[in-house]
Amino acid sequence: MTKSIVELLEELPQDNLTTKVIKALDFIVPGQWQNITNFDQMINSELKKIDNPKKIARIRRTAIELYEDKKNGYQTAIWLYQTVETTDKAIAAAALADKIGDTFRFIPFLDKLTPQADTVQSVDLKMKLAVESIAYMKMNGITLNPLKFGQTVAENYRHESLMRMVALLCLDAVLPLGPDFLRKINAKNETEEKSVLDKNPATGVIKDLIPGQDPQNFIDQTFESMGTWMDGLTQKFGLDRQMLGNKFNSFIEISDDKLDYLAAFLDASTNVMEHTGIQTVARHVIRRAYNQYLQEIEAEKES
Repeated sequence: MTKSIVELLEELPQDNLTTKVIKALDFIVPGQWQNITNFDQMINSELKKIDNPKKIARIRRTAIELYEDKKNGYQTAIWLYQTVETTDKAIAAAALADKIGDTFRFIPFLDKLTPQADTVQSVDLKMKLAVESIAYMKMNGITLNPLKFGQTVAENYRHESLMRMVALLCLDAVLPLGPDFLRKINAKNETEEKSVLDKNPATGVIKDLIPGQDPQNFIDQTFESMGTWMDGLTQKFGLDRQMLGNKFNSFIEISDDKLDYLAAFLDASTNVMEHTGIQTVARHVIRRAYNQYLQEIEAEKES
């Protein structure tokens, strides 16, 4: 049986490696993310003027119903976030090799890993951006030109959604590829990249959800639309591997000459997209439930 949005949210951990990583990136968008893992608390966060228990219970029931209706696309959005995390871990696991020795001796389940090849990492980043774009469309019931997605992020993303994109920039672009990740990705051999894309487990999963065009084209255009936004944040905060390594060093002990391995470790051991994705869907469905509640109240007054 599919879990309700309440169950999904309230099963999220309050404190683990994923939440520590997200908190460490708060300096880029301060105050945007709170690790809300209680549904009524999320209602209060989104609808600050609602304090009546009966109203909260009514909104909660409506939100559950909206999530359970598959036509609304919320379950698909959650599935996408969970799927991209699962395939991401599979890619990271495939990169394990005898290369580091005891550098990661503090990690109980991983002591040897290797960075992904740049092309593999580039495709992984592009795939996650494409998944985010599709999830956004599913939640909002719209079809979005992929070239407009960057504008949508800049203008509309807040809270968990904005934090997720910042984490994606830091963990999947800057940390593995460096601050000049755009140049590196744009310089990739298209044939080589297509070969890697075809082998990516997520490609087959999402290709039927890509609206009306070739998957490769959709993925490339989505990435292209995000370039200005991602590069702008990178330049504004001077993001690089050293800075990010320093932000994480209070809970991940790693030497400076092994920072390129940190991305592979985080790929294998965190689920930022799923964690914040569930919070995003919960917030979205609460807002829609509240709007429906207002309509129902108005109809009751008129009857």
